[in-house]
Amino acid sequence: MRATISRTNFLGGLFSFRFIRNVKSMSSSSQNFVSRSVIKKVFAKLQKEGDGAVVRRGISRSEQKLLDPFLMLDEFSVSPPAGFPDHPHRGFETVTYVLEGGITHQDFKGHKGTIYAGDVQWMTAGRGIIHSEMPEEEINKGLQLWINLSSSEKMIEPNYQELSSSDIPKAEQNGVQVKVIAGESMGIQSPVYTRTPTMFLDFTLDPGAQFHQNVPESWNAFAYVLESGEGGAVFSSSNASPVSAHTVVVFEQGNDGVSVWNKSSSKKLRFVLIAGEPLGEPVVQYGPFVMNTQAEIDMTIEDYHYGKNGFEMAKYWRSQ
Repeated sequence: MRATISRTNFLGGLFSFRFIRNVKSMSSSSQNFVSRSVIKKVFAKLQKEGDGAVVRRGISRSEQKLLDPFLMLDEFSVSPPAGFPDHPHRGFETVTYVLEGGITHQDFKGHKGTIYAGDVQWMTAGRGIIHSEMPEEEINKGLQLWINLSSSEKMIEPNYQELSSSDIPKAEQNGVQVKVIAGESMGIQSPVYTRTPTMFLDFTLDPGAQFHQNVPESWNAFAYVLESGEGGAVFSSSNASPVSAHTVVVFEQGNDGVSVWNKSSSKKLRFVLIAGEPLGEPVVQYGPFVMNTQAEIDMTIEDYHYGKNGFEMAKYWRSQ
């Protein structure tokens, strides 16, 4: 989010359209459905980030091995004059999902725009991008997910996709609503193309509702609880301990997918379910740069410093 390369969290991108990979991740009835078990829970604590912003970091380096290809998940909150000024990225993708307010983006390739509540920004940083992200309204909240790229795609040209809130496919059944940001649920599919095969679903469950979402057996998966009433968010088994808001729930691999119950009698449950195909490659990270070897990180730092190999505008560009 900030322009210093010693930080590990930065927002990302603008966009263009491509087609999604065919991901078999349809929802299922409870009959004969075998849910994944929960293997870890992480409460996302508040910390300062960027220039005066606050984030809850749900995924950090300690969870990366369990959640390959995912590198980081932040729930952010930012108000003017705070923000995320000019900073670089290389070697991965960022997904920014605005929950409230808006974020205005500029990058050194001339892209500029604002995404508002319910909109999604999916940026492939590839070989290099420098950009800024600044708050548009008084209160601005959202999620940002970092997704690793395979070694063969880390040095591709940057690419951008966007979905406005009205363009995100939605479905509802039996007190369960879903917004399909990536992947498939309830028989509907997102148009977002995912280079690293990924599922990103935003669920809202009415009090007493339950749902069972299929996930490919070999994929890593986790949930992040955004809103929940007392005793509301229950995963894996109907008699499991409830999970509070701002908690990451990590699931084991295998079985049919993920089961969830809203045990609250009065409040809705909202969470995102995110899953992806593991890359199984070494991860070497230095702030906003994610490569496979230390030599590649050293080269990236040199490229950024001298303005070459994707960072040609680094010395001259400044956001307005």
